[in-house]
Amino acid sequence: MISVLILTRNEQRDLPDCLSSVSWSDDIHVFDSHSTDNTVEIAKAAGAHVHTRTFDDYATHRNAALATIPFKHPWVFLPDADERPTPDLVREMQQIALAAPDQTAAFRVRRRDFLFNTWLQHAQISPFYIRLVRPERARYARAINEILEIDGPVAELSYPLDHFPFSKGIARWVEKHNLYSTMEAELIVRNQGLQNPSLVTALRDPDFHTRRLHQKAIFYRLPGRPLIKWLYMVFLRGAILDGAAGLTYATLQAFYEYLIVLKTKELRRGGA
Repeated sequence: MISVLILTRNEQRDLPDCLSSVSWSDDIHVFDSHSTDNTVEIAKAAGAHVHTRTFDDYATHRNAALATIPFKHPWVFLPDADERPTPDLVREMQQIALAAPDQTAAFRVRRRDFLFNTWLQHAQISPFYIRLVRPERARYARAINEILEIDGPVAELSYPLDHFPFSKGIARWVEKHNLYSTMEAELIVRNQGLQNPSLVTALRDPDFHTRRLHQKAIFYRLPGRPLIKWLYMVFLRGAILDGAAGLTYATLQAFYEYLIVLKTKELRRGGA
């Protein structure tokens, strides 16, 4: 009753375990961006349907996948290649796919991020993500760190989804976030983010993703963002309680924020 969609670009390291974790589905789709490693071969060997599209930005690319793929089932599970549903989550999704009311458009899941084999229980900033959707009622917005907009009520799943963002090593994480910071800076300079964020909405809106959208827009207006982010993660969210992994993650996130600040200033001065 559930199809699976995995977006890939050179994911030969993570894709085998991801495909294994969703092997319960009889309709797995890999939406690839012209990988140059063995990603496509791995997907085909596992029996997945492979589709290819040139990547432009995250929201447009994901929307193209949802709009063009002929999914077999009404529900689509959307893991990234470095995410794994736990067995309990799989059972829960399968039961819900049979019993969910028609008005329910999507389900949100708690994601557990790991570093150094440690769950970043306190350091993780955004633990809730929509990963099970009716594709015709889902649409992505924002070119980077995209937001999934849902037409209809979003319900909650009880069991977690495990995420391994450092599975390819620290260097790969830094490379990826170097690209992300460039795209974030370009959005800021082009004023394509939320223009009139509300503090009340950022703190009190019942929808998590709406709160995050306003929080991010307000955060980008603050001076000293990298230091603020590090202090917030370490002391207010309690990253220090996650030990060395939590402190490392907070420092990497502050570094990422600093790259956005520097690149935004560079672009406003007319580029490098």
